[in-house]
Amino acid sequence: MPTYVFVGRNQLNQQVRGERAAASREQLEALLRREQVTVVSVQEKSRDIALPKLVGGSVSSKELAIFTRQFSVMIDAGLPLVQCLEILATQQEKNKYFRQVLTQVRTDVETGATLSESMAKHPKVFDNLYTNMVAAGETGGILDTILQRLATFIEKIVKLRSDVISALIYPSAVIVLAVVVIAVIMVVVIPAFRNIFEGLLGPGERLPLPTEIVIAISSFMASYWWLLLGAIAGIAAVIRAYYKTPGGRFQIDRLMLKIPVIGDILLKIAVARFSRTLATLLSSGVPILESLDITARTAGNVIVSNAINRVRDSIEQGQTIVEPLKASGVFPSMVCQMIGVGEQTGALDAMLSKIADFYELEVDAAIANLLTLIEPIMIGFLGVTIGGIVIAMYLPLFALVGKLAGR
Repeated sequence: MPTYVFVGRNQLNQQVRGERAAASREQLEALLRREQVTVVSVQEKSRDIALPKLVGGSVSSKELAIFTRQFSVMIDAGLPLVQCLEILATQQEKNKYFRQVLTQVRTDVETGATLSESMAKHPKVFDNLYTNMVAAGETGGILDTILQRLATFIEKIVKLRSDVISALIYPSAVIVLAVVVIAVIMVVVIPAFRNIFEGLLGPGERLPLPTEIVIAISSFMASYWWLLLGAIAGIAAVIRAYYKTPGGRFQIDRLMLKIPVIGDILLKIAVARFSRTLATLLSSGVPILESLDITARTAGNVIVSNAINRVRDSIEQGQTIVEPLKASGVFPSMVCQMIGVGEQTGALDAMLSKIADFYELEVDAAIANLLTLIEPIMIGFLGVTIGGIVIAMYLPLFALVGKLAGR
């Protein structure tokens, strides 16, 4: 008789998994019904399921948030886990990679693996935070609630990131436009003026120094533009490679936090992300040491990550969370005090959520202030640069008009 792998629920709504020989699938289901086990899925053990090799691809945070929200609604409605995954996989028409991942997760669940174990095989889509929360939901029997919290968490992180990117689009576009305009003036317009000046200069006459400097820069840019682009690309590649080293990432992240205005915004983003992540994990029942470990790996800044790891080590030695937070020198004193109150009252997850809400608003306000500061700086830079070029080009004309007037 063939051997079947089954997954079911007993009278206490606890998950039951196992293997059993039976003449047919129907006979196995009948045997399990007598034992008061509701069958969720049955798979013949000897059956080899050929899945297509995963194609290259990725899953955006927005797609993951939508999937998680839909998954939680289906679980809450009482649909079987395998059926939920099958329905959600068929809905991924645009992202074939995500569809194949969900298909493999469904197959693994059918063969007896837990949902968190199946998702953990695809770390590019489901990270440690996601799989640990799902595992906590499976253990506590509150998977639908956990998925709702996960969806809310991902949506808030996506909103925070999109707010930052949206705010930076305007200054970035202005800077790019300014660089293009200045490059066109230096490469196209200035050479035309140079030809005019060469025809007007008499023997032994020289152009004014500012004009000679601008023409020299223009000639260099026109002749060696490829060298400039190569140098910029090379510097970017070196910085990127240096950032991938542990020491380089530490130095660059520390430098970024010390930049005026920008460093303050980056710190607020890190605090908001830390608070939101830790609050979500703790409220889902993940142990605090494991929560801190996951939060440190998703902090986004190695300075903040090191501080969280020191907090984790201190708690492991029996200390409170507040003292190592203060000693790190990274987190603002208000954050440390609020976390201390939450720890004393036993409502640490709720307090962390309030901190995250507050700092997400602080990030919005700080970005608005940064834009207010950047706008006059950019206008002043463009005025000085383009105005300086124009004056340098008109100085010889002024000198020529003076000579003509003297005659």
